[in-house]
This record gives sequence, structure tokens and C-alpha cells, in this order.
Amino acid sequence: MVNIIWVLMTIVGIVFAMINGTIEEVNEALFKGAKEAVTICIGLISILVFWLGLMRIAQDAGLLKKLARLFQPLVSRLFPEVPVNHPAMGYILSNMIANLFGLGNAATPMGIKAMEQLRDLNGGSTEASRSMITFLAINTSSLTLIPTTVIAIRMTYDSANPTEIVGTTLIATLASTIGAILIDRYFYHRRKRKGGNR
Repeated sequence: MVNIIWVLMTIVGIVFAMINGTIEEVNEALFKGAKEAVTICIGLISILVFWLGLMRIAQDAGLLKKLARLFQPLVSRLFPEVPVNHPAMGYILSNMIANLFGLGNAATPMGIKAMEQLRDLNGGSTEASRSMITFLAINTSSLTLIPTTVIAIRMTYDSANPTEIVGTTLIATLASTIGAILIDRYFYHRRKRKGGNR
């Protein structure tokens, strides 16, 4: 569906440019955008490889397991339906830790695996369980300690101080995560009062 939307947007844009006589500007913007996309990708590769390498070192050193144990009591309270030793809990913790370090690309596969495991716990139902909704809310708000991707983009565009956003990002993502949890709990309890089974 998303592919169809993008194709339609492209066709409408080109037709509109032809009618307005701005096809030259569209061509120029296309090539400029493609060049910038490659520049951003190359800039992101270096910092993502660095942080993913650090994550691998932390994993081999056992630091990620210690972080997972540190967060497990909190995560167990957020996901009471998920057994502590279930694979879903491991994927949820790994996803949250990757997001904590701003590694959205690394967090995505773990998030998908977590959702698959949560669906299995839900009996393969097509209706989202409480845990699936909670996980989606937390993953979307994603508490971030070090926004590595944004820092990489700022470095690519020669920011004078690319790391100055760390403090504000932490405050903003902390607020969004707390908000997501509160809203999730509000709707869960509201549904429970109305007699919903999930």
C-alpha cells in the first residue's frame, strides 16, 4: 500500500510540474536530493558501525545482560502477561536497550521478533494483545540516551556542536515515554472497566 502511495505522489508531482512549467526545477531537485541521500547514508554508516560495534563488545562482555537484568523488574511490570524467561522478554529488552542508544536500525529487527513472540503468546490472534499495544507505544516513544543517528546527520552537515542535542533529546524522549505508558494504562483500565477481555 505504501508503495502505491509513493508512486501516486510521484506521478501527481510530475504531472503538476509539467502543467506549471517547473519540470526543470523538479529534475534539479531530484538529482540534488539523490546526492544528499548518498552523503547522509555514508555519514550514517560510519557512526552506526561504531555504535553497533560497541554494542557487540558490550554484548560479548556481558554488559547487555546486566542492563537487561537491571531493566527486567520494570519491564516485567509493564508486560505482566509475558513470562520472565519467555523469548519475547529478551527481544523486548534488547529492543529497548538498542533504542536507548539511538540505534533504531538495530532495534527494528528485535522489535519485529518481539512482536512475533507476543503474537504467539496471544494464540496467533489477529487482534493485538495488551502487551503488543504496550510494546508498540513504548517502542514508538523510544526513550533515547544517545541519539546516534541524529548526531551522525548533524556531523554530516558540519554542525558546530553535534552532541548538544543529547540533553534535550533525553528530556523529550523521557516525557514521550512516560506519556505513552500513562495513555496506554489509561485506555487499558478504561477498557477493563467496560468489560473488555484484553
